[in-house]
Amino acid sequence: MTETSQTTGVRPEEGWHVLHLYYQIDHAQWATLSRDKQLEAKTNLTELIQEIRSFPDTQLLAFAVTTPKADIGFMLLTPDLVTATHFEKRLSLSLGPDVLAPTYSYLSQTERSEYTTTRDQYAADTLIKEKGLSEGSGEFEAALKEFDERMEKYTQHRLYPVLPDWPVVCFYPMSKRRGSHPDYNWYSTESSERRELMKGHATTGRKYAGKILQLISGSTGLDEHEWGVTLLAHDTYQIKAIVYEMRFDAVSARYGEFGDFYIGLQLPLDELFRRICL
Repeated sequence: MTETSQTTGVRPEEGWHVLHLYYQIDHAQWATLSRDKQLEAKTNLTELIQEIRSFPDTQLLAFAVTTPKADIGFMLLTPDLVTATHFEKRLSLSLGPDVLAPTYSYLSQTERSEYTTTRDQYAADTLIKEKGLSEGSGEFEAALKEFDERMEKYTQHRLYPVLPDWPVVCFYPMSKRRGSHPDYNWYSTESSERRELMKGHATTGRKYAGKILQLISGSTGLDEHEWGVTLLAHDTYQIKAIVYEMRFDAVSARYGEFGDFYIGLQLPLDELFRRICL
């Protein structure tokens, strides 16, 4: 039995915890280790990553950070906060004491979107008003069934995503503006207006289907911003393009506040070690 299974867990009602972890490597400390000790340390980290990835309902992305903000980063998704904390401590010590120094971290949870179109809204606004379908007709019922299946898949991705090994990983935290401008307070804006603004934002995002995989995780009450945004792509052009285009959406232009951006490269572990000069 592992240590993580002996402790009472802390699990959300739905969804998973998400930890973004960034470290600097103390190369002076690393240089004091013998070649055998260095090999042992890299083997230890490799085996730990494999162990974490084999844990139930758990994913771990490992990547080389492309700027001096950090050297190596991890994105950990797992239901239990106790498990997440246990793995985070082990990752921090995996190369030996004082080799990995934490530079940035972020805690969030996967969550549903409160602005998702409901079944009743889709039936009334899209099927009846826009398409002119009669409620109860065969075409109406078929369209509603297709909507239900599509929304089930969407909700599953929001709450329990399966993240691909695409090479580019972008992370940034963000919040919605409140109080800094009397006319642009997201939390005093009517729900219908917020929903309409987010609808336009989603329309922009759908243009990048197949080019960008986006995961929005909630962090209100958990960390300094309100959401964490993770973008995975095959190249940095698509990252730059989607973020730039979305800046023109009113929901970002009026209400968006952003933290620092972190760009990493997912790599096979042997290549990862070479990239971070270990």
